[in-house]
Amino acid sequence: MIYLELFLSFFKIGIFGFGGGYAMLSLIQSEVVTSHNWITSSEFADIVAISQMTPGPISINCATYIGYTASGGSILGATLATLGVCTPSLVLMLLGSFFYTRLNGNPYIKQVMRSMRPVIIGLIAAAALVLMNRENFIDYRSIIVFAAALTAVWFKANPLIVIALSGVAGYIIF
Repeated sequence: MIYLELFLSFFKIGIFGFGGGYAMLSLIQSEVVTSHNWITSSEFADIVAISQMTPGPISINCATYIGYTASGGSILGATLATLGVCTPSLVLMLLGSFFYTRLNGNPYIKQVMRSMRPVIIGLIAAAALVLMNRENFIDYRSIIVFAAALTAVWFKANPLIVIALSGVAGYIIF
């Protein structure tokens, strides 16, 4: 039964996860920590950190790891969670590309796309707020590193350099 629950939960996340992987984080957290209690809040923060460091989209990496963990170390659980989060996007992209060629210049379609921008920004902001907890911000030093990294990115610093320097600062400080 856990396999069906994993697939359906991540399928639901995949359907409502507009805006990419970071926008999906609040949905994933709500589903796997709050609704199903498959992992703890602290484990979720660790999964997000690991998913950011590994190659590939963060939502897929999270789904794979959570599916593996929630199913008791089963590859089938990891696979079904991954398929669940990917299937809606695949179907929507196939349908979207089919209809895009036919409706390319339609002003209503353009307006719908413009209207979705604030929603996507809101989902990304919700993901940021989910990660702002006691596990990620231990004391004032971690807040200083976060603020410095945010400021550097705001002023168009190279994100790879910011990530590397933040990692070094975290290693030295903690």
